[in-house]
Amino acid sequence: MEESVWPSTGPERGLPPLGSRPASRSLRVVDGKSGRAAPSPVMAWERRYRSWVIFSDILATVLVVVVGALVIGDFQRFDEPHTLGTAAAILCSLPACRAWNRAVLGEGADEFRAVGRGLVIAGVLVALGGLLAGALEVKPWVFYVVPTVALVLLPTRYLLRRLLHRFRRQGQYLLPVMAAGGADTVNDLIERTRAMSHVGWKVEAVCTPAGSGDRGEVQGVPVIGTLDELSEHVRRGGYRVVAVTPDPYWTPKRLQQLAWDLEGTSAELVVAPVLMEIAGPRLNVSGVFGMPLLRVAAPTFTGGRRVVKEIVDRCGATLLLLAASPFMLGIAAAIKLGDRGPVIYRQQRVGRDGDAFTMFKFRTMVTDADRVRQKLLGDNEGAGPLFKIRNDPRVTRVGALLRRYSLDELPQLFNVLAGQMSLVGPRPPLPEETLQYAPEVHRRLLVKPGLTGLWQVSGRSELSWEESVRLDLRYVEDWSLALDMVILWKTLRAVTYGRGAY
Repeated sequence: MEESVWPSTGPERGLPPLGSRPASRSLRVVDGKSGRAAPSPVMAWERRYRSWVIFSDILATVLVVVVGALVIGDFQRFDEPHTLGTAAAILCSLPACRAWNRAVLGEGADEFRAVGRGLVIAGVLVALGGLLAGALEVKPWVFYVVPTVALVLLPTRYLLRRLLHRFRRQGQYLLPVMAAGGADTVNDLIERTRAMSHVGWKVEAVCTPAGSGDRGEVQGVPVIGTLDELSEHVRRGGYRVVAVTPDPYWTPKRLQQLAWDLEGTSAELVVAPVLMEIAGPRLNVSGVFGMPLLRVAAPTFTGGRRVVKEIVDRCGATLLLLAASPFMLGIAAAIKLGDRGPVIYRQQRVGRDGDAFTMFKFRTMVTDADRVRQKLLGDNEGAGPLFKIRNDPRVTRVGALLRRYSLDELPQLFNVLAGQMSLVGPRPPLPEETLQYAPEVHRRLLVKPGLTGLWQVSGRSELSWEESVRLDLRYVEDWSLALDMVILWKTLRAVTYGRGAY
């Protein structure tokens, strides 16, 4: 990757386990004949990271398949046809489903969705191959070996992604971005890229309608020109992403011309839609009347996927209750021995469609906490209609520990089992909170509240009210099974570190 006009802070260092320090970047050279910049190579760390992902996938596949062949053959014979066929099916399906594509590597749900799709296709190919060959002994390979590959491959991918995100938080392994649009929308983009460094974007330069005549910088990022000069700066600068944010300047004709001007460069053109909070499977582009149209599907609150979610909720709650029951008994004993008060705290909450239900929690406060609350209203630190105090005097010693690691919420698994809550969803509100909701916030009540959600894995009690609402509405709008799996996985990490809980 070439040096952009405004270089990233600090030297680019390589991941120690992923190889040596990448070579320094050189300035982009413009082809004098065509007037266009020559395409820049992929950044060294991108090539290296992709190589390690491919290597880990191949290693996991080979090890599991070889061990599977030995186990299925009772260590007496090595089933070579099935071994080679299963390994080939997996290692062909993964790249075919874009699981090795640079665009999805490190992208969370998109990456795991591609890997999952590839492994499912591999299982189908192995099964079809066995049927065509008349080999009924192919069943263990489909139902044991391929799923075991997934159990090894997915955690390995996750660890590599965590390593990548760690270095991105340190300001390394970031893609240089040119932002172009209105000053306010560019400002919002810069704030988001800094708050979510794991995405891998670093806005290094900005073009606005007024250029540097408006102001010299936005959020500390230099304004280097006007929107009319954007393509020229991109061709000279070697940016990997050109992020176009909303502004009246961007007419369809100008966006089309910009796309043509960026052909042959290293830059990927990314246009932020007006519907900023809608993403994922609800958006798709199709050609109608010879023009590209962005189709926005309505959010789904019923149907087959919701039935699958209900099944996953009930089965997951049952398994978690069975696994956690000894631990929950220990917590109950600790609460009872603490002050002889009740173990379970029951509270009215609002569920789907505004229906009230009784939510269960381990009691973490003194027995007369609701009465004492009236005296503490002046100390409220909660955002919006929420009532929160960081050092709440009503919390018991045992309760403080339970709250830090969210263990007080384990009894809500019974609410999930009863169908009143989901494993993942918006935060369950109190009835008095819903009375203060703005009309759009009521959309949180279109789905079941969750034991965990985007709000919990994104900061918990440290979030502002507006940010909590934004995350809950984003979940309601863009829900998917893959997103649920990612949230459940991140919840485990959030609870382990106890960040943002009080």
